Amino acid sequence: MTPFPVEGPIGMESWDVLVLGDGPAALRAAISAADAGANPLLVSESSVGSASGHPPLSGLAASLNETTPSSHIQDTISAGGETTNQEAATRICSSAVENLAELERWGLVLRRSPDGSPHLSQLPGHSIARVAGCGDSTVREVTRTLEEQTMKRKINRRSDLLPVTLVMDNNQVRGIIALDIESGDLIPIQAKSVIVASQGYQGIWSAPSHGSGNGLAISHAAGIKLGGMSSVPMHALTIAGTGTVLPMDILGSGGRIRKDSGEDAGPLEVMDGESCVLDMRFMEKSSEGWFEGTIAKVLNRTGLDVRTEVIPLSPTIVATIGGIPIDTHGRAVFDSGKMWYTGLYAAGRSAFTGMHGGHPLPGNLMLEELVTGSEAGKNAAEWASTSLFGGATRMEEELSEAQSRVDALFSSEGSPVGHAAKALSTAMRIIEGNSDQSSLAVVQASINEISASGIRVTDPSRRMNTELVSALHLEGLLAIAGAISSQEEEE
Repeated sequence: MTPFPVEGPIGMESWDVLVLGDGPAALRAAISAADAGANPLLVSESSVGSASGHPPLSGLAASLNETTPSSHIQDTISAGGETTNQEAATRICSSAVENLAELERWGLVLRRSPDGSPHLSQLPGHSIARVAGCGDSTVREVTRTLEEQTMKRKINRRSDLLPVTLVMDNNQVRGIIALDIESGDLIPIQAKSVIVASQGYQGIWSAPSHGSGNGLAISHAAGIKLGGMSSVPMHALTIAGTGTVLPMDILGSGGRIRKDSGEDAGPLEVMDGESCVLDMRFMEKSSEGWFEGTIAKVLNRTGLDVRTEVIPLSPTIVATIGGIPIDTHGRAVFDSGKMWYTGLYAAGRSAFTGMHGGHPLPGNLMLEELVTGSEAGKNAAEWASTSLFGGATRMEEELSEAQSRVDALFSSEGSPVGHAAKALSTAMRIIEGNSDQSSLAVVQASINEISASGIRVTDPSRRMNTELVSALHLEGLLAIAGAISSQEEEE
């Protein structure tokens, strides 16, 4: 497939559907768009396989051994609390079995029980065992399976492209301006529809490389109202002092959380600040092979042998659930869902469905990525089939503004990227799990100070300048942090 030529600036390429991201949601969206007859382009900063390095939080929740998904739905609502969007929870949980079966048809090899059925783990918050997966490699294997499907469909993919501007024209999407990381050039790409399906913004609390939230950042800058930004879930199975994340599936295979006294505990105790450890010494022998990567990771990073020693835990933020509010079609909406940013869609960690409420149920994050990706891709393709390209003048204007923004980062003013990123993460930890007004005010003051100082890129080169990429990520994270601290969101 090749880009469609349209009227506009010489050299401007144009596509039916642009999909921003490289994870399961983006890949599933591209597949769905292609199957619906569109000509999609996957745009990502990194190459094939990069999403496999995302933290292995848990497997995929599905009601395989249940006659209906009603219990899964109720567990989801109970975990999320009163802020849970029950309609979204019902719709997405009801699609779980279908999505898992589809992955298996495409070649996903799930962990199996002795009777040949998928092995199901009962994880915290679930009333019965219903989380399937591939041990500690679920993210990697799901990503690999979906990437293979994009290749079979000959879906075009552009790596080393960092979207820096989402081009909107009177609440209608026209395309993006992207930085070609290899050359350092800024390029305009027109599209009839755009699907934002990039990673979450958890890098605010650590480093931009851990989750830049780039798709949300450019959406926020374009005037898109974000939702659910005040709810940031904590992950209990994080090795204290390291930031190393372990999959929740361990708890469904004989792993146990214990207090210092030896008493059994759960994720809530860890997240409440109690001193707890993960005990894998009595893990089922049949399970060890599925967590070889985790066992090796713990040994390499801490020197602890999980077969004989326990692992100290401390909670951390490794995923986010706020983003662009979407409807059942994956469309980016505002005014309580009454209005649509025409041609704009979102999925995965860039979308806000509300299904998680204040806390996601283990296995539901991956499920949401697959379902919202599929919905967004199908509907974006259908919209593109009846739409025309436009906004060439607006694209040219945004290209000029983006160039000025990049040029400003090379000035002698401002703080180095690393210094500013450290200052941001330090400030945001004040409201890690705490959003009272006094704390929010302190954080907002810190963000204002960092923003006023500016960010400076010290490497003068434009080609393969990773410092420039980090600076652009940091600018976006500062904007998202400001939205969080000021509670500028649409629920």
